[in-house]
Order: sequence, then C-alpha cells, then structure tokens
Amino acid sequence: MTIPVYQADAFTDKVFRGNPAAVCPLPSWLPEEMMQQVAMENNLAETAFIVPEGEDYHIRWFTPTVEVALCGHATLASAHVYYDQLGYDRNAIRFNSKSGWLTVERKAAGNYTLDFPADSPARETGPVPGVFEGLGLAPRALWKGKSDYLVELDNEEAVATLKPDFRILATVPSRGVLVTARGNDADFVSRCFFPQSGIDEDPVTGSAHCLLTAYWKEKTGKASFKAIQLSARRGWLDCSMEGDRVLMSGQAALFLKGEIYLP
Repeated sequence: MTIPVYQADAFTDKVFRGNPAAVCPLPSWLPEEMMQQVAMENNLAETAFIVPEGEDYHIRWFTPTVEVALCGHATLASAHVYYDQLGYDRNAIRFNSKSGWLTVERKAAGNYTLDFPADSPARETGPVPGVFEGLGLAPRALWKGKSDYLVELDNEEAVATLKPDFRILATVPSRGVLVTARGNDADFVSRCFFPQSGIDEDPVTGSAHCLLTAYWKEKTGKASFKAIQLSARRGWLDCSMEGDRVLMSGQAALFLKGEIYLP
C-alpha cells in the first residue's frame, strides 16, 4: 500500500527556511497508530493527514510522538500543496479540525492567510515548576494560554541568546513554553519550545501566534503586527486580531513529493 506525501516549508518563500511539514492527502483515514508511526518516521515537527469532508476537508496533525489539536505551519503547508500541486482553485480552502473550522485564503504573490481561533493569555498567580529553571531565568511574570506558557523577556537579544535546558522544560505540564520580546525589525519576536511534544525548538509555530498575537494586542492596544520567530531557520508572519480570531499570513515553498510505502 502506498500513500502520497509532500513536504513544504511554511512561513517562508524559499526552501531550507521556515518550518517543514509533511502533508499526506488520503481518501479515508488510516488507523491512528499508523498515522503516528508515519509521523515518527517522517521525523518532522508535524505531519498533516487530510481526508475529504463534503466540499471541504478534515485535517489531523501528528508530531513524531503525539497528535496535536492545532498546527499553523502544517495547515499552511497543506493549503499550499492543494493549491500548487492538487489543482484546488477556490479562493479559500476550509479544514475541519480538533480546534474547529480553519480557513486558508490564497492571496496574491504566493501569500496565504490563515484564520485561526485566538488564544487569550491569563496571568499565572503561582509558581509553575520547571518553567524558569528550564529557561535558565529568574522568575518573572508568567502567562498561560490554552496549551502553552508564555514569558516576555527584556529585548530581542535576550530571546535570541536563550539556551534552555530541554530536559527540565519537558517536565512542564503544558504543550510548550514560549518566550517573546519586542523586536528590532519587527513588532515582536519569539522562540517556541515543545520538548513535551517531541520537538525541542519548533522553527516557526503558527498556533503559538494565536497566543502571542493576543498577548501583544492586550499589551500594546495594536491589532496588527509583523512577527519573526528567531529559530535557526527563521520565520516571518504578518498577524492581526479580528474579534476572537487571529489572521496569520505567510508563504510556503514545496521541497519534495513522493510516496510512502505502508505494510
């Protein structure tokens, strides 16, 4: 048995930058254990599996170790594959997911805009073991979204030079830990650590920007931002808040296409 596989780099206009994701369009679902094994074998931050649902699609995302409820870069990569490789020609593509309906609209010049649910930050009032120990920081204000903890640092340089202890961060009871600061060449910058999900540092994390955008809107009163994720591969996003939704825009570049052979 074979299934198709595509790999695209998301939130970049060229390969070897942004965040790579595998995309597997399917006629029907594989067994869950098989999808997890495929994601483990792909060994990318995310593998997206997609099946038709009426005139739309249903999407699921797997890291090498777990299924996740929301993933931005693999959704962007999936939309790019459907438009660029599979002949999809409507203005927007809709994906049903564990986080509800998600829309990706194709814009001019190879840009896509993702419409995702906002994630409002809440101030943590007590200590959370492992967060600051893992980041190597003295305790400071800590925020929590639906799945991730968030820490604001003093400046971009502090974010860029941070050297976390991933063994300690892996013990934090959350999907991951995000750090952010005002940027030198962007409104804000970030880095995103998910050792709990098998990804020490994610190159570019669309779902994290649902929380980051809401946080910076509360802090600044602005609704639109240019953001850079300061991983080694770098990622660039345009983000905005519209009601209880976050719109994220970026590009994607196809890296490979082929077949996966299953037992």
